[in-house]
Parts: sequence; structure tokens; C-alpha cells
Amino acid sequence: MSHYAAAQTSFKPPLIANENAYLGDVFSSDKINPEKPISCGFYRLEKGTPLVYTYTYDEMKIIVEGSFTISDETGKEVQAKPGDVFFFPKGAKITFTTEDYGLAFYTGQRKEGAA
Repeated sequence: MSHYAAAQTSFKPPLIANENAYLGDVFSSDKINPEKPISCGFYRLEKGTPLVYTYTYDEMKIIVEGSFTISDETGKEVQAKPGDVFFFPKGAKITFTTEDYGLAFYTGQRKEGAA
């Protein structure tokens, strides 16, 4: 068992794209189970440039604070709010935007840092 007390309040994800997109793995099982790793952490987007991301792995996100507009390559668009859960399959091209900020917790079928 691994425990990360108050991770949502004490973990600040690093900047990964543009001037406003932050993502950081809190834990990954790749050293425990390298054949089927799972990584989890926090994604934060602040107002500014939309983030367009093509998934190379399956991922689930739960919105924990703020809000996002999330759309896919088919044109489907959702106004995401706290409590909403999303599944993004490998190959999905997703666009994230926000009018203020959004914070999500994610779990992805990938090695640590492979986002």
C-alpha cells in the first residue's frame, strides 16, 4: 500500500504545455508491474491556450475543482464540472479549455511520465 496524504492540496503539477497546462504523476505502478503500469496524478488547466491532446493510452479523469469544456474529434462537447468522470480511449484526440481553471485527477494505463 502507498499513501499520499493531502495530495490534492500539497502536490503542484509541473507545466507541460503552453503557458497554462499542468500535469504531474503522483504515483505509478511501473516499477511494481512493468508489463501493465498504471499512473495517476493531477491535471490543471488555467484560462488561456486550449490544450489539444491525442491519447496514446487509455485514461480516466474525474473533475475535482473548477470546470472544463472538453471536446473530441467528432465534435462532441461537454461542459465538465466537479464530480464528472471521463474515459478517453487510446487514439482519442481531445481538446480541453476553461474560462477560469479546472483541476482533474487522472488514472492512465501508461508508465510514469509517459503522458
